[in-house]
Amino acid sequence: MGARRTAVLGSVLTLLAAPALAACSGSSEDDVRAAARAFLDDWTAGDADAAAAATTNPDAARALLRQTATDLPGAALTAELGDVTVDDGTATAGWSATWDLAAAPDWTYDATLELQEGEEGWQVVAEPAVVHPELGEGQRLQLTRALPERAAVTDAAGAPLFAPTEVVNVGVDTAQVTDLPALATALSAATGVAAEEITADVQAAPPGQFVPVITLRRPDFEAIRAQVFDLPGAVFPTETRLLAPSARFASALLGRVGSATAEVIEETTDDGVAAYAAGDQLGLSGLQRALQEQLTGTPGFTVSVVSTDETTGDAGRQVAAVEPVPGEPVRTPLVRPLQEAADAAVATQPLATHLVVVRPGTGEVLAVSSNEAAAAGNALTGQFPPGSSMKAITATALLSAGTLTPATPVACPGTTVVDGREFENQDQFDLGTVPFTEAFAQSCNTTFIEAGLQLPDDALAAAAASYGVGTDWQLPVDVFSGSVPADSAGTTKAADAIGQGQVLVSPAQMALVAAGIASGTPAAPVEVVGAPAAGPAPEGPGQAVLDQLRPLMRQVVLTGTATALADRGEVHGKTGTAEFGSNTPPDSHGWFIGYQLAGPQGDIAFAVLVEAGQSSSAAVGVTDAFLGNLG
Repeated sequence: MGARRTAVLGSVLTLLAAPALAACSGSSEDDVRAAARAFLDDWTAGDADAAAAATTNPDAARALLRQTATDLPGAALTAELGDVTVDDGTATAGWSATWDLAAAPDWTYDATLELQEGEEGWQVVAEPAVVHPELGEGQRLQLTRALPERAAVTDAAGAPLFAPTEVVNVGVDTAQVTDLPALATALSAATGVAAEEITADVQAAPPGQFVPVITLRRPDFEAIRAQVFDLPGAVFPTETRLLAPSARFASALLGRVGSATAEVIEETTDDGVAAYAAGDQLGLSGLQRALQEQLTGTPGFTVSVVSTDETTGDAGRQVAAVEPVPGEPVRTPLVRPLQEAADAAVATQPLATHLVVVRPGTGEVLAVSSNEAAAAGNALTGQFPPGSSMKAITATALLSAGTLTPATPVACPGTTVVDGREFENQDQFDLGTVPFTEAFAQSCNTTFIEAGLQLPDDALAAAAASYGVGTDWQLPVDVFSGSVPADSAGTTKAADAIGQGQVLVSPAQMALVAAGIASGTPAAPVEVVGAPAAGPAPEGPGQAVLDQLRPLMRQVVLTGTATALADRGEVHGKTGTAEFGSNTPPDSHGWFIGYQLAGPQGDIAFAVLVEAGQSSSAAVGVTDAFLGNLG
């Protein structure tokens, strides 16, 4: 039987039992069952008027059912009719009530309906026990929800990543403003929020209302305190929020916990409690939202019978209780020193920059970092051309096909023409004929285009897939695994070979590619320790290919396009400059993908993307800062 949410209506009432009607003989059990069923059907459908009309006192019953809707806000009732007994004009129908309570477990109990036979047939006796067997005259139900403590999201060591943190809400009290343009200009200069936005918000607010401008952690507020504290109209209420160690700390993965805590919401409205339990609180995202049910646990509740006269101070009599069940912690593979080193490194770039770190062999995501200029989500889900960082995959295809070896002499002219379209090296450098190792280290586009055109059309896609590119990862927080077409030809095939054309990847997936090369055992990404695998582990290109590919990537650092990293330990990598957009000349993203063996944090693989960095040197610089931060 379907049930829908009952309306929150009604007022406090006192029920008087209706006088018994004259009994008639000859009614059957089936008639009693039909009358009870009709009453319950109307009630569970939320039609209090229709249900009340089937009782001995419609006015009293209507008030009772509406009061119950108020007492159990947002709840839906399901009723199971049980045994029926008939005795000389009176009858009893047993039934089982199950209330689907918003933001709380179901509440089930057994009850009975008393019925009387009258001139219009069988009617339900309008008495408080219709709702609950322990409910009497002058009483109502009182529901109190109990939210459990939210479980922690932890780092790889099991330490909680979110902690209660004092914040300052910088805002405006409209009643205290003496010069709005001056106030808006000063607040904008200190906070970075547009003065026009501040002005518009204040003008739209009622007199005396607090208008928020920005919320800052206490240290960040102290840095601007002298600029704003004495401004007429500026006010600074404080509160405590659950926050990560820093504003950008792995935000693409972790998401946020909003300002609303269980305690705050419990003290406000029933709708607020439901929103909290459902994960609809302000700012909830990332793992915090994806794993909301696990983190929140199961709310509990108590139901008491209390007086309808609120002036009595009646504490009530408890008739039902379910204890809340705490949530279960979520352990991430994030490593604080790596995350902090990554955050500091991307902060050195004014352009939008991302850095993702992965553990070779396991696929564990150790750090996800984006700077203030970047959309944090792009570190995981952004779709970017990889440019020459793709040559690690193209080289995999060439080595797998046996087309060449690291020592094979290859031509590296300044330009090459495919189907009438000219492709060139950066600044049209021309190496002549050199070993493939040198062409890779110097990132010779023309070498890779000419060699790539000789491969089967699906070879590049197959090589990419061996590292997991193109896999539909099943993760709490999405990762774009990339797209490499298997049917490109001509100029598109040539462009794909150097990471242009139709090839797209995310920083996270390129870090996984580097990790697969480092370990020889590519792995599915891991965002939560102990969670089900995000997908089948990629097969990898095979040991023979990796034995040739790894020295190529080491040479990039020793003598090629990333020599700035030569003093950062045993680093292997590949640079990339990826053209995009319609400008002439086109803008370019800067990439570096690679890995460090036996470093301060063990073996790590990483990908760095500087959006519109114009060359790979920007990404190499961020990588250098990152590795330097590790010691």
